[in-house]
Amino acid sequence: MNIRVYYEDTDCGNVVYYANYLRYFERARTEFLRAKGVDFSHWMQAGLLFTVAEVNARYVAPAVYDDLLTVTTCVTDVRKVRFGLQHEILRASDGAVLVTGGTTMACVKDGKPARIPTTIIDALTPPN
Repeated sequence: MNIRVYYEDTDCGNVVYYANYLRYFERARTEFLRAKGVDFSHWMQAGLLFTVAEVNARYVAPAVYDDLLTVTTCVTDVRKVRFGLQHEILRASDGAVLVTGGTTMACVKDGKPARIPTTIIDALTPPN
């Protein structure tokens, strides 16, 4: 997905504030899962929530105001109650890698770990 850097995303040095990259991961993750047919609003109504259990980021180069960024997301692993995603943020104009990172999502119900529904596991697991 593409994301434009707005003034509100930057710090006093005119570069993207480091925590905003996590927001970009979030947007890309949501759109990636939506494209896979995973409708979180449906599962929320059923009492299942998907929460970030772990996040990491490696900052390689800065993005600045008005850059167009491309954020890619892919599945790294799927388990019974959690799944991992890898993210990469590139500057669209030159393909430079700016940030790499990952998130681990945990399925919870009533505040406790819960099994991920089979339909979601199937959507996230590549065919053999």
